[in-house]
Amino acid sequence: MGALALSHTAWLAAALAGAGACTGILAGLFGVGGGTVIVPVLYEVFQLYGVPDDVLMPLCVGTSLAVIVPTSISSFAGHYRKGAVDIRVLRMWAVPIVVGVLGGVYGASVAKPIVFKSVFIIVCMFLAIRLLAGKDTWQLGKVLPGTTVMAGYGVVIGSSASLMGIGGGLVANVVLTLYRFPIHAAIATASGVGLFVSIPSALGYVFAGWNHPGLPPLSLGYVSLIGFALLTPLSVMTVRYGVALAHQMPKRQMEIALSLYLILISVRFVASL
Repeated sequence: MGALALSHTAWLAAALAGAGACTGILAGLFGVGGGTVIVPVLYEVFQLYGVPDDVLMPLCVGTSLAVIVPTSISSFAGHYRKGAVDIRVLRMWAVPIVVGVLGGVYGASVAKPIVFKSVFIIVCMFLAIRLLAGKDTWQLGKVLPGTTVMAGYGVVIGSSASLMGIGGGLVANVVLTLYRFPIHAAIATASGVGLFVSIPSALGYVFAGWNHPGLPPLSLGYVSLIGFALLTPLSVMTVRYGVALAHQMPKRQMEIALSLYLILISVRFVASL
């Protein structure tokens, strides 16, 4: 049993470290928080360690959002230094996204596990199809819409992100490119969305899960401190490589790779329903 436990612990550390490295690269490359990598890995790890079903998805989501806080800060800073961030868009989205986040966190406190999985599957599949279709084929307009419509998008970004455990950058990126927003500016601006999503969301999951029965050791509410400690260092360290790639290489091949990954993890969650 001791050898088995040691093997499981080594697998846990390796999986989380690898996920952290992938998260940082994705955060810089696509302006995302990396939750699409973190949540599935945490799901497998926590399931292996016997975390109860009613706690499993909230713990994955909450821990993911906590990791996204420093990752988003690093990604946003890298893109901002390159002058690619559209601050005007972030100002329009700041309050609506936080409102959406609060609604999502409240929903998370009362929702059943199937809700988390269903939201994750639906959003991931939509994003995968959008990426595979290509940016020039689906358009809603040639310029960004007015303040009211943008506020509505902000609420959707915040609520879906807080339920999925992602930084919201993928959804924000899709919204912006649907209005012919330049891809590099969309990625850079989407990186700032993670700040509005991850900070209030992570705090919300801490309070929502406070003293909840069934949580593993060293958890602050629905945030695993062990998961956070193993994921964050490599995530922050590798962001700069993703930022550099985002401003140097064509995006199409990476879009296809990311879409295939989203389909793969969606199928995995469908199988677990």
